[in-house]
Order: sequence, then structure tokens, then C-alpha cells
Amino acid sequence: MAKHQMNDAVKIPETAFEITQHLGFSQEKKALWAWYEIAGSVMSLHVEDPQQRFDGLLRWFYNDLGFCAREDYFSVEAADLGSCIMSRQGNSTTLATVLVLLAKQLDITLDAVLLPGQTVVRSRINDEMKYFDPLTGETLTRNQLHLLVRGELGNAAQMKPKYLKTATLKRLISRMIHELKAGCIVTHQFEQAMECCNLLLQWHPDDVNLNRERAFIAQQLGCIKVAMSDLQHFVDSSPHDPVTEIVKMQLKELSQQPQTYH
Repeated sequence: MAKHQMNDAVKIPETAFEITQHLGFSQEKKALWAWYEIAGSVMSLHVEDPQQRFDGLLRWFYNDLGFCAREDYFSVEAADLGSCIMSRQGNSTTLATVLVLLAKQLDITLDAVLLPGQTVVRSRINDEMKYFDPLTGETLTRNQLHLLVRGELGNAAQMKPKYLKTATLKRLISRMIHELKAGCIVTHQFEQAMECCNLLLQWHPDDVNLNRERAFIAQQLGCIKVAMSDLQHFVDSSPHDPVTEIVKMQLKELSQQPQTYH
């Protein structure tokens, strides 16, 4: 697979469509046409009052267009923005992204917020801030946001202010690629999963956990040298990490495995 250069000047949806076409999933042109069609028709919802405009957007998005959570929630299709726009089904990140983009067309301030394990959206209208579940369009209280965090990180997890920071476009696309990678691993599409790691490492070269993940994927592909190199990098960069001892054991096991050459 040719190396795709991650551009720092991120544009949504173009970047997301480019990436999924590059990985061999949805077609960029088809996805763009589906996006233009929806983005063009959203303008008919433009009314003077911003709250009415937003309420109209939510009704149109969930009731008229029928956007909803995909049944195979952790699949590549759910994490693929193009597929989400064409099938009108996605996960919390892809649905949140479409909502944020449509709100922008209507001059409504809507932000994606990357909670651990789930993306939510935040509206700021008439100086009032509210959180919504992009899977349903329902309002979320602070307590419900904390429950989502605890559901992902365990009952003792605190609600940290950093969880409620507005996501930059770069972080939003990064989360999409992480979720595409997870979908690829579930379906054993390890070459695409490997490329997701490569793309993420271009943007986040200091994230040694990506090296550890890539090592696992490389091992599935029989690329033992690559796996060992990534694990060694993790050990060298994180000598005090609690998992370093386990990684050292993995390294020892890999050194005794036969090589597969690609």
C-alpha cells in the first residue's frame, strides 16, 4: 500500500474520505456527492432563531434523514465517515462529525467532545451550553457524561476537565482512524490496520502505545522484525511503564519465532 502523507492542514470531510479510500473502503467521489447533497438541502432549515434552527436540524437529521447508530457498531463501516453519510448509519464519532458539519452550514456553534470511549456534541446557543448524544440526539446531563466515562474507564473514574475539551479537527480525524483500526483488527484486516497505525504515527510520533499496537498487528502478519523493532522502541521509551516487563517477555518470545518475509 502506497504511503499516504498525513497533512497538518486538516479538512473535514475531504481528509476523512481520502483516508478511507486510501485504506480501500468507501469511494471518495461517491462519499463527496452524498455529502454535497445533504449539505445543500440543510439550508432549507435556516430560520432566524438559532435555537429553532438547531431543533429543526436535530429533527431533520434523526427523523427525516434517519441517521442512527449502526447495528455492527464497532465495524469499519460505522467508523468510515463516507459510509456513514451514504448509509446514514455510524458510530458516535462519525455521526457527531456529520452533525458538526451540518450545524456549521447553519451558523450554529456545535463542537465534538471526545470522551473516553464515546464522542458527544456540545451546542452553545444564546449563551447556553448543552451536551447531546450523537447516536440519538438526546440531551446529556453532566451526570450522564460521567456515567459514559465510568462505563469506559471503570466505576472509580473521575470526570476530568480535559475530557470536555473541544476536539480539534486533527484529534477528531485521529479518533476516526483509531476506530477504523479497531474495526480492521476485529475483522482480521491486518494490512489496513497496520496502515492506520502508520498514519497515526505520522501525526503522533511520540505515542509509544501506537508502536506497541503496531507490533501486535505486525506479528499477525508474520512481520516479526517489524514487531520486534516496535516493541524494543516501546521498552527504550517507557522503561517505567507498568507493562514494560510484559513487553520484554513478548520480545523474548518473538526472538524465537520463525520469520515470514513480505
